[in-house]
Amino acid sequence: MPPAGRVVVVGASAAGLAAAETLRREGHTGAITLIGDEPAAPYDRPPLSKEILSGAWSPDRLPLRAPADLDALDLDARYGCEAVGVNVSARTVLLADGTEVPYDGLIVATGVRPRLLPGTPAHVLRTLDDALALKDRLGPGRTLAVVGAGFLGAEAASVAAGLGTHVTLLEPAPVPLAHAVGEDVGRILAQVHLDHGVDLRAGTGVSEVVPGGVRLDDGSVVEADTVLVAVGSRPNTEWLTGSGLTLEDGLVCDEFCAAAPGVYGAGDVARWHNPLFDTSMRIEHRTNAAEQGMAAARNLLGAQRPFAPVPYFWSDQYDLKIRAYGYLRGHDEMRIAEGSLKERKFTAIYRTGDRLTGVLSIGMPPKSTLAWRQSIALRARWQDAVPTSSTGVAA
Repeated sequence: MPPAGRVVVVGASAAGLAAAETLRREGHTGAITLIGDEPAAPYDRPPLSKEILSGAWSPDRLPLRAPADLDALDLDARYGCEAVGVNVSARTVLLADGTEVPYDGLIVATGVRPRLLPGTPAHVLRTLDDALALKDRLGPGRTLAVVGAGFLGAEAASVAAGLGTHVTLLEPAPVPLAHAVGEDVGRILAQVHLDHGVDLRAGTGVSEVVPGGVRLDDGSVVEADTVLVAVGSRPNTEWLTGSGLTLEDGLVCDEFCAAAPGVYGAGDVARWHNPLFDTSMRIEHRTNAAEQGMAAARNLLGAQRPFAPVPYFWSDQYDLKIRAYGYLRGHDEMRIAEGSLKERKFTAIYRTGDRLTGVLSIGMPPKSTLAWRQSIALRARWQDAVPTSSTGVAA
């Protein structure tokens, strides 16, 4: 790409903003167009299911940067503007209003959107408007059905219960989050919901949303004033259909985050090959979005460095702080390296094949995971990294 070429970043997200900032920091002097379908400048999303939903924060704390800092980037910012297509050969992005925006380099950071259920429209939780609309429905005397006990659903359930709402949490898997953290840790998190008065129903599928509640797979109805659907998300790639770019549960990219010459992906929408774990992954976590946005920008400018992070995520549920590093999905074994499951204060480590691939802590100080993170980054073998005193727990 020419040093003063025009870069178009589609997605006014954490990843998109990180990409734009990195371009300027690395000396790019050409035009940068930042396109976002929401009318607001980039804002932080993790607080939506925590501080915004609980009322601990007001919305004015969400913007990722102050207006003056955004102005300093000298962006051609187009908020409330939807990209509907891209012509890779002509190097143009088509907007919903018919405008064509030319580019020398393109960074796709369009994120994801919530999956929906059939039937009556229900609440979802992805945007600030979503969070504020749901917040207005919570409190003493209110009832909420949350469909999906993944991290988003679990966080929303914990906040709602803390506000005095009667919460029914419905999850099709026998143990919530077992696919991500293992059955033993999943059972601990499930019990925390029960201890806080949530009516958790694992192994319960929902077929549709109905007026006044949800219909279960067995035909019965769970009544609720409000329904929140938190059953995962879909990457926003429809606008790329017909472009010639490879789309498979995200925009498929190589280890450099490149999807095609001059086209890079970043954040929740990007499926890339992570050479550290030698697998393709798409990560929907805030830290990864910013890191990948920076990596995509640098590689667009010619750095050509593989993006090989140790993924990180955190979750706040009731009084628990959950932190994890690595790639825990599909693990073969979990062990407790420190602390106790029973006391809900522990550090768990995860094996995939012969390698240490993940660490998760609950109720422990941040430093309890840092040495394990370093071992994961160094591709440590399990038998070399794990103390013999660790408690083995089958995955």
